[in-house]
Amino acid sequence: MFDIYIIDLFLIGLILLVVTLASGWITRLPLSFALIYLLVGIFLGPYGLGLIHLRRNDVFNAELLERLTEFVVIISVFSCGLKIIRPLNLRVWGITSRLIGILMPISIFSLAAVGKLFLGMNWGEAILLGAILAPTDPVLASEVQLTDTNDRDELRFGLTSEGGLNDALAFPFVYFGIYALKDENWNNWFKQWILIDILWAIAAGIFMGILVPKIIVWLDQHIQKRRSADKLMEDFVGISIILLTYSLTEFVNGYGFLAVFVAGLVVQRSYQNPEKPLAQLEFIEQLEKLLEVGTILLLGSILLFKPMVDYAWQSLVVIIFLFLLIRPLGAWISTIRKHPLSSHRYHLHPGTRWLFGWFGIRGVGSLYYLAYAFGNGLKGEAAEQIAWITYTTIVASVIVHGISATPLMNWYEVHIAKQKKSTPASTIDEFE
Repeated sequence: MFDIYIIDLFLIGLILLVVTLASGWITRLPLSFALIYLLVGIFLGPYGLGLIHLRRNDVFNAELLERLTEFVVIISVFSCGLKIIRPLNLRVWGITSRLIGILMPISIFSLAAVGKLFLGMNWGEAILLGAILAPTDPVLASEVQLTDTNDRDELRFGLTSEGGLNDALAFPFVYFGIYALKDENWNNWFKQWILIDILWAIAAGIFMGILVPKIIVWLDQHIQKRRSADKLMEDFVGISIILLTYSLTEFVNGYGFLAVFVAGLVVQRSYQNPEKPLAQLEFIEQLEKLLEVGTILLLGSILLFKPMVDYAWQSLVVIIFLFLLIRPLGAWISTIRKHPLSSHRYHLHPGTRWLFGWFGIRGVGSLYYLAYAFGNGLKGEAAEQIAWITYTTIVASVIVHGISATPLMNWYEVHIAKQKKSTPASTIDEFE
């Protein structure tokens, strides 16, 4: 009898081969790679071959899911930072500040209101649900993000920078929900939440995200002048920057996700040889794609029919509000009177604003926050409710956003982005 582990390796290898060889056809279809991985994960799970198990004796292995998704997110947010070469000033990053400072709070508190008013949650559970589902995903949204460091499209830039930042900046609200679950008297922890989980953690994340990669890049460049590293090993410098930045930031109770994103921005600007960060980006993106396969396979394998049906109407309420009302209207509000840098229009094109609203893709980041909440006090009926709403919402996002991404981005390139490319030099150049 064959070892199930060996069979798993065989099937994953087969999936990678088939998807890679067929990628030329898949990219032309209204179909995402994540949707393929999800379907394969379901096939390998309990309703198919039963080869992948995150449950043993009905006990869910939340720690494995947390650690895997944590690693996937830090790789992805670093990749987001490496792709961005825009000047670090408020005007150029105006769309990002709006998406993070206006849209994300709208998403969190609107989802919390849905949880409180329609799903019977208390405020702690509702805010936790909002914090879990509010962040967009830097992993599954690669098709609508920046394609390379020379891509100056504002829609792609906004979605990339939003995905890189909001996975970190939703964390204070995850903590808020967890604290509220443990103690309904906000006076006992609210001041600590403001001082530690907002002010200190964000400041520490930014500081460490600048300091650690600066030191590593300095060491790398000075040592390379004396004796060059092995060519096959050079790309691992990027991994070391990710792991050291993340771990050292967590040591001082800062937000590691935020620090790693900032580290990507710093690395892109710190090397004297511009080819170094480009080589790191290529390696990181390959690793990111491999990790995406494993994570979405696991998601497919943990889906169970009965609980998804039990919480179906609640999930449907959240999906309708989030996809069709909260995100689109929040994005529209967030981009009011936003002047585009890449053209001479006075406001962003209405099509661009609606696409900001539609491409609020949910995925690995939400899985991480859910697994983190499991390990920090979320349990019982509330855990089941939030978990299956989250799983179903991510599945719905993989399906509807995966199917719509290719045709909508093709429409955008033809009708909006092409018009911008025909205008004189971008305003961004004025800041470089």
